[in-house]
Amino acid sequence: MLYRFLSDFVVIFHFAFVLFVIFGGLLLLWKRKIVWIHLPCTFWGAFVEFSGSICPLTPLEIWFRIRGGTTAYRGGFIEHYILPVLYPSGLTRKVQIVLGSIVIIINVFVYWKVFFSKKR
Repeated sequence: MLYRFLSDFVVIFHFAFVLFVIFGGLLLLWKRKIVWIHLPCTFWGAFVEFSGSICPLTPLEIWFRIRGGTTAYRGGFIEHYILPVLYPSGLTRKVQIVLGSIVIIINVFVYWKVFFSKKR
C-alpha cells in the first residue's frame, strides 16, 4: 500500500513538473524570482526530450510499483488519465524533439515578454 501511494505520488509530481516546465514561465508575471527555479527545470525538461533520455522519476516510479507488487498501470484516476499524458504510446524520437522544441519556444516567448517587452 505504501509503495503504491509513493508510485502515485511520483506520477503526480512528475505531471506537475512537466506542467511547470511548459507553463511555469507564466509565474514570472507574478514573481520574477521564480526564474531561478524555472530556468533550470526548463533546461532539464528540454535536455530530456532532446537527448532521448529518461527522467529519473520514471525509474523511481517503476521501482515503487514493482515493490508494491504491481507491474501494469490499471484502474484508478492516475493510471487512466495522467499516465497516458506522461507516457504516450506513440512517443517516438521525432515527437520528443517536437516536444522539446515546443517547451523552448513557449518559454522563450514568455521570458521575452516578461524581461524585454516595453509594456511591463
